Amino acid sequence: MADFKLLAVDLDGTLLDPAGVPHDADVRALKALAARGVAITIVTGRLYSGTRPSAEIVGIRGPVGCVDGSQLVSTETHRTLFHHGFHGEVATKLRDAMAASGAALFLFAQDQVVHDELGTRYLDYVSTWSTAVLPTHDVAKHAYWADAAGVTALVAVGTAGQIHDAVISIQSALGDAAQVASFPTRRMENTWGMVVRAAGGNKGSALRWLAEHHGIRVEETVCVGDWLNDLPMFEVAGRSFAMGQSPDAVKAAATDRLEETSDEGGGIARAVHLAFGTKG
Repeated sequence: MADFKLLAVDLDGTLLDPAGVPHDADVRALKALAARGVAITIVTGRLYSGTRPSAEIVGIRGPVGCVDGSQLVSTETHRTLFHHGFHGEVATKLRDAMAASGAALFLFAQDQVVHDELGTRYLDYVSTWSTAVLPTHDVAKHAYWADAAGVTALVAVGTAGQIHDAVISIQSALGDAAQVASFPTRRMENTWGMVVRAAGGNKGSALRWLAEHHGIRVEETVCVGDWLNDLPMFEVAGRSFAMGQSPDAVKAAATDRLEETSDEGGGIARAVHLAFGTKG
């Protein structure tokens, strides 16, 4: 059995049940593994404000990866250790490209989700990223666009046509400076979502950063996830586990496929047993 030294887990669809609560069996397995000296971390699409409660339940000491690798934050000091976002002129171009889309916009900055009246109806959906929401009169005019700390990400929700037009507008304005993902939402019919982040950061780059931070090789890491944004992490980890409800493309990319789903839990506990030789 390989001598793995770090385990990285996704949150939504992996550690958390559909209500956003960590599964007890998985928490026990993670705590037992940490007691053996294995580094435990989270790599998620959530902001840190949406990640911190789960990190505290598990007892994670050290950095976690947030917003799909765009931000690394210390769970001990709650300070950002690395931030890969939009700044200055690039942030302005992103704002201007989205202003006329008609879609509801959610600005991720300063560990908050900023929204205006157009986004109110989608707050339940966006709360999966963070419950630290800040209402404003007009997202496009908020001061965070010009803040020196930069914009971590932008999320848009709307019709298929609105999101399609927004993707084209952003690609035209920002080119290779942005990475854009658009998708039909899993919880709302006839509604599409879009996530825009600065190019160059993903869950794979976050896992590499975390491995270096802990003084180990990335090949000595194990990860568990369930969705397409986990693929970059699967590509670099020494061993990867796809949850039972994962799309076929995610299962095909993982070294191991779990039967457990996020509804029932236990997937992480199973991965701990298979990769580290213990049930926790």
